[in-house]
Amino acid sequence: MADSSVNDTVNDLKTTANEVGTELGKTIDNGTSDLSGKTADAKQAIKEGASKYSAQAADKARTFAEDGKARASGALEQIAQLLNDAAGQVDDKLGSQYGGYARSAADSVSSFADQVKAKDIDELVDDARELVRKSPAIAVGAAAAIGFVIARLVQSGVDANPKA
Repeated sequence: MADSSVNDTVNDLKTTANEVGTELGKTIDNGTSDLSGKTADAKQAIKEGASKYSAQAADKARTFAEDGKARASGALEQIAQLLNDAAGQVDDKLGSQYGGYARSAADSVSSFADQVKAKDIDELVDDARELVRKSPAIAVGAAAAIGFVIARLVQSGVDANPKA
């Protein structure tokens, strides 16, 4: 009889262990699906946040580009005006032929300023890309010259404001 009660206890333990194993398996499956669902939700939230910040950055860059375009065209118009003003002095000092060159340069600069104003930022970027494709040496030279000018401006600003 003792063997029978031990066997019954062992069988009860096996049954209980099987039930616990089954329940544990269900819990793990539910937890895994919950975890994968949470992971998918997190991925989606990250994608939405990244696209939101990407759109904001693009809008901000476009705003800065529009401001830069307006400033550049204004500066070009001022240069054209300076060349026109100087053309009269050049006429007096060097002759009308050289004054004509100054006027021609002023007209060219003014025309370029009008082109810059008339084009959209995307068109200007496309034009710059095309210039780089057609003449990479000119693009590299222009970038080097602009970098040199910026470095000199920064250096002069640093030299003008020494820290005590």
